Amino acid sequence: MTTDLSTSPLTTAPGQGTPWWRGAVIYQIYPRSFADGNGDGTGDLAGVRARLPYLKSLGVDALWFTPWYSSPLADGGYDVADYRAIDPAFGTLAEAEELIADAAGLGIRTIVDIVPNHVSDRHEWFRDALAAGPGSPERRRFWFRPGRGEHGELPPTDWESSFSGGTWTRVTEPDGTPGEWYLHLFAPEQPDLNWNHPDVRAEHERVLRFWFDRGVAGIRIDSATMPVKDPSLPNEVTPDAHPFVDRDEIHDIYRSWRAVADSYAEPRVLVGEVWLADPRRFARYLRPDEMHTAFNFDFMMRPWDAGELRTAIVSTLDAHGSVGAPPTWVLSNHDVTRAATRYGREDSSFGFVARAFGIPTDLVKAQRRARAAALLSAALPGSLYVYQGDELGLPEVEDLPLGVLQDPMHFRSGGTDPGRDGCRVPLPWTSDADSAFGFGAGTPWLPQPANWGDYSVERQDGDPRSMLTLYRTMIALRRSEPALRGEEFAWAADGGADVLAFRRGDDLLCLVNFGETPLDLPVHLEVLLASEELTDAQLPTDTAVWLRV
Repeated sequence: MTTDLSTSPLTTAPGQGTPWWRGAVIYQIYPRSFADGNGDGTGDLAGVRARLPYLKSLGVDALWFTPWYSSPLADGGYDVADYRAIDPAFGTLAEAEELIADAAGLGIRTIVDIVPNHVSDRHEWFRDALAAGPGSPERRRFWFRPGRGEHGELPPTDWESSFSGGTWTRVTEPDGTPGEWYLHLFAPEQPDLNWNHPDVRAEHERVLRFWFDRGVAGIRIDSATMPVKDPSLPNEVTPDAHPFVDRDEIHDIYRSWRAVADSYAEPRVLVGEVWLADPRRFARYLRPDEMHTAFNFDFMMRPWDAGELRTAIVSTLDAHGSVGAPPTWVLSNHDVTRAATRYGREDSSFGFVARAFGIPTDLVKAQRRARAAALLSAALPGSLYVYQGDELGLPEVEDLPLGVLQDPMHFRSGGTDPGRDGCRVPLPWTSDADSAFGFGAGTPWLPQPANWGDYSVERQDGDPRSMLTLYRTMIALRRSEPALRGEEFAWAADGGADVLAFRRGDDLLCLVNFGETPLDLPVHLEVLLASEELTDAQLPTDTAVWLRV
């Protein structure tokens, strides 16, 4: 099946003649938790198709799906067994094609996840590698190495995994003896691919075309800095010469992918998950012949503080401006503690290392700040990502029973890290607990809190003060206001150190009050939108406003 996106009634990007992705609102769907169409307790593509009218009413331009491919789900689908098959828990390839087409008919594009660093240990290639034995061509697609020590009993390096623990697992050879070790920067069920091998490069380009030919508008590239390794596998890990992060050779891969993306009548889009602290190194991924955009993790990880967020905004705009790429803004995703919990903590920043059970939070304060943060991020130039449920103000579910947790980050940490399941709890659509709050007829794969109905779409729909109404209005204004459709940005000198103030275009001012005392509003023509009710022409604490001036 081949779909020409240029003939679909898709929405255009803000700004006449501007590529759609430069200012798009992109909604992230974690399929397992969005909506259950067949009543088995797991979200699926049928559930998403049934909820497309909701996504249309929200006003989003595109949907980004975390992996929906065939997978043992050892890491939430990021352990891909077959890129050309939909996991049976989610549906079929035909259903995916219908979903892409149905969304396009509503003016909504589709972005899918590609995971170049690794595959599942159930992938055909890895099964062949295990069966073939040491020194075989099949093993050269991965990183098989003999161990250190007198009998090879020690791993080849002492590298630490992103999921805690070691990065090597020893295999039992076909003859039953202890054998080589294979590299996995994440879980053992996710063996790393060897990107020096031509088969790996060619196969991924075929996978890109497979999905682009089915109407997918772009790809999100998981762990985009990690696929290339130093073939000497040095034991030392240093910032200046890291053996598996941000190596210079990685850019050749993305240049070849960009050529594939540009070969279509409507060029497809490459979006990178690029976790790098150095803005200069980050910007290299966004050069005109590489990725179109990359996720802005610096902004997402900062605490609720005017100075911290201003620093992140300045750094982001400078880095992207140097290569002419649009920035992205995001408050949460499937890996991160939800903003409507995080912003109520004493330390409201996010870091994987600091994550733990039982961190106190003020949910009322967090909800208020999450509303203001939504207006702040939506007012900035570039594209906006919304993680499913953030438009409902969903908090992190922090009291899941230990027996239901599935995230490998929890188990690999020895149980000290709560993992990421708390931001992946199935969405509430109605206030009816008997139907899993409208998620589906079966028992959901993760239990929902008893008060989940209070956050439901049904409860918030039509409520002028709800988070859902705020998001719908905010997204509609991003589309209708010329100042927000453009890319002009300038800081304004209003309010002091506890205030962020900036202009968009000629007539729009965004103000965010981080201080403890209300702020007098400047002279203005109109209040376009505020995150909280304004009284006496003042901006309360932890509140954002868009003014026409």
